[in-house]
Amino acid sequence: MSTPPPADRRTLIADTAIGLVAAAGLRGLTHRAVDGAAVLPAGSTSYYFRTRTALIAACYQRLAELDLADVDDGNPAGSAPPVRAVPPPDREAAAAALAGLLYRWLTVGRERQLARFELSLEAARNPELQADLHRAGQGARVRAAGIAAALGSDRPEEAAELLVAWTEGLLYDRLAGALARSRPAPDLAELTAVARRMLAAALTDRPD
Repeated sequence: MSTPPPADRRTLIADTAIGLVAAAGLRGLTHRAVDGAAVLPAGSTSYYFRTRTALIAACYQRLAELDLADVDDGNPAGSAPPVRAVPPPDREAAAAALAGLLYRWLTVGRERQLARFELSLEAARNPELQADLHRAGQGARVRAAGIAAALGSDRPEEAAELLVAWTEGLLYDRLAGALARSRPAPDLAELTAVARRMLAAALTDRPD
């Protein structure tokens, strides 16, 4: 079997680490466990990411790349409703795009989002990770601000902060909240209605 080049190996290690966290939590994230799960020679993960902190930082970067790819590139046919790669032309199209993204992350992207939440909490305990998490989160906010501006918001950065916060809250509630196990399966029509309300509130300019 051919050995992947370093750039691909870094991605393989990050993807494997994310999968381990999704399956077993942070307690399952060790250099040795990543080597084994990725079928890499012993010591490979520690060669590319010397410390656990460096490995988690790589996970942040990779998670951000994957989430933005969902937004920018759409979804494989049949896996989930499509996500628009360009700013939608009106609020109804924006609501449909946001609902499609939420649906994807609550279904085929569920494990990745659970891993993202768990990994993000580590930055609250480890100051060395806070800058890495901050950088990883900027892409989503920039993208949301661009959409808010295209939809006519006078304060697109503020609207973006609200949209990202509400999206994060909804995902956490549906995936890991107290009622997560008793909720019905994600429904695209219901998520579209929720997305409409989120956009309406976020795009309503507050008085000066």
